[in-house]
Amino acid sequence: MMNASEQDNAYQKPLVEMSDVALTYGEGSEGLLALQDVNLNIQQGEFVALVGPSGCGKSTMLKLISGLRLPRAGHVVIAGREVAQPLKFVGMAFQSPALLPWRNVLSNVMLPLEIVEPHCRTFKKDMAANIERANALFKKVGLKDVAQRYPWQLSGGMQQRASLCRSLIHEPRLLLLDEPFGALDAFTREDLWDTLKALWSEQGFTVVLVTHDLAEATYLADTVHVFSQRPGRIIHSRKIPQECRRSRADRYTALFAEEVASLREYVGHAQEEHA
Repeated sequence: MMNASEQDNAYQKPLVEMSDVALTYGEGSEGLLALQDVNLNIQQGEFVALVGPSGCGKSTMLKLISGLRLPRAGHVVIAGREVAQPLKFVGMAFQSPALLPWRNVLSNVMLPLEIVEPHCRTFKKDMAANIERANALFKKVGLKDVAQRYPWQLSGGMQQRASLCRSLIHEPRLLLLDEPFGALDAFTREDLWDTLKALWSEQGFTVVLVTHDLAEATYLADTVHVFSQRPGRIIHSRKIPQECRRSRADRYTALFAEEVASLREYVGHAQEEHA
């Protein structure tokens, strides 16, 4: 049994630890080196954004963190354990909502409860509680009277809200987001920023967001990491002041504009590396 000091150290230990990580797609001389010498720590409850040029390995980072791919070199440690297989306590959402068209919204959202341990063992027995959990999420993300509708009956913004519910229904410790708002109009996108912020603040899960939108990264994230051109590596890490992230009004301040401009400068340097 851990003593108090050991418990404190365990609590303070990063949820995500990546050290000297490299990953190659393909084998031998034909292989494509996607990431090299990546070192990254993410604390429990932290909101992190990954930005950088297209093709620099940001989405590959999510595959490594989730256990969908294993590194060629280095170590990926999540919650104190080396990742060797896909993790069960991760939620994921992508640019495309990827809702199954033959299932209504409720059954789409509850899909993780059917397939993820330990929820799948008691899915049918806990059906009433599962439906109640889904309806609570619908209310939080602003979806009303959609549970029995099908994806093709919803707008793009509503589909993405449903996708966000699906990624959170099994109460993951770690939420991985790959450009989830990129295909939405500006007004819908900004509404979903605030929805995500509210859920994160309430539930305390850890978030890793991949985005090309520097304003989005600045408004949402505690810390933004800028990646180089491929093979991707972190070339700059920036803590975002709380004054940039409290409310929508903060996005129109001089400080917010300065933070975005600073990130843009580093991303610009990354793009020029191989120009």
